[in-house]
Amino acid sequence: MLQVGIERAPLPPLSTEPASPARGLHARPPGAERRTRRRRDPYLDNAKYLTIVLVAVGHVWAPLAADSRVTSALYYLLYSFHMPAFVIVSGFLSRNFEGSPRQVRRLITGLLVPYAAFQTLQTFFARWTGAAPDRELSFQEPGFALWFLLALCLWRLSAPLWQLLRHPLPVSVVIAVAASVTPTIDDDLGLMRVAQFLPFFVLGLQLRPEHFRFVRRRAVRLLAVPVAAAALLVSYWAVPLISGAPFLHDKNAQELGLPAWLGAVMTLASYGCALVMTACFLAWVPERHMWFTALGGGTLYAYLLHVFPVQLFQQFGRQGADLAGHPVGRVVVTVVAACGMTALCTSPVRRALRFAVEPRMSWFFRREADGPVDGTRRTP
Repeated sequence: MLQVGIERAPLPPLSTEPASPARGLHARPPGAERRTRRRRDPYLDNAKYLTIVLVAVGHVWAPLAADSRVTSALYYLLYSFHMPAFVIVSGFLSRNFEGSPRQVRRLITGLLVPYAAFQTLQTFFARWTGAAPDRELSFQEPGFALWFLLALCLWRLSAPLWQLLRHPLPVSVVIAVAASVTPTIDDDLGLMRVAQFLPFFVLGLQLRPEHFRFVRRRAVRLLAVPVAAAALLVSYWAVPLISGAPFLHDKNAQELGLPAWLGAVMTLASYGCALVMTACFLAWVPERHMWFTALGGGTLYAYLLHVFPVQLFQQFGRQGADLAGHPVGRVVVTVVAACGMTALCTSPVRRALRFAVEPRMSWFFRREADGPVDGTRRTP
């Protein structure tokens, strides 16, 4: 779910038909094609901002869910769709990736270099806080939440292959289900999550603007209300029966204590829940410019920076029984997490840390690798 939202170039238009005056998710007047190509789509920026806020909320809910059935139900429901939605949007924004030198350069500077920098920072942070005093610096096992950067890099590199296949989505589902029952896949490079979230990325590659327009229809928005309410009731009912682990997609069936066949069924069931809830979420995302629309361009910064306060909170939350057991405390924590994530998306943060999150690295590349990215965008 992540660009994570920063682009030096504008987002690609959401329509690829050269003769159509309607681009993006909104109709444009004739003759406005050039302006449209240079314009960010507010719907996608709104979706990215809202999903990155939900990422932080989910992380702070984790230590609070154990002692509250309501919080657990909300936690299960949130994890059923927030990362799938993030990955789907990432796939949609990767439709034009062809592996050109400029695009590969952006993968390196926008994903791999920040991964290496923040993996190093997380290692020393864990030692300093005492959370993992003996933790060694290792780049093959992603630290907290950093798996997504490696996953997005691998997914992007595979995008041209998925565009060639006749039936890419069923193939990706087969790969994901097979990974979910394969105990030999370990934590190196976050490969279990890479494989199990792959169908959502491939689905995003296959989506077109008309699909987003469909979920934004009034009938779909209204239908999403009872569907989400029913899903919350089912989640509340299921709290004593299951855990939220299947929605994390980071373990195989054997690690979850399930036989292989049941693990495969659980994986497919989680995909069904994710598609339904993602459709509900996307139906409610505003299409117009909102006060937070511009923040959708800063989600990479928020994604990378939020891990430090969240890790501190999770250590505190495991010990803070009073906070975990009081409804007001959980509401306060949720609001603080949302506000903190919003602050991390703002322009001052982006300007201050661009050298680490979006390094130019002109000294590292040959001159012909300079320039725009030819349509590809980085998105957690």
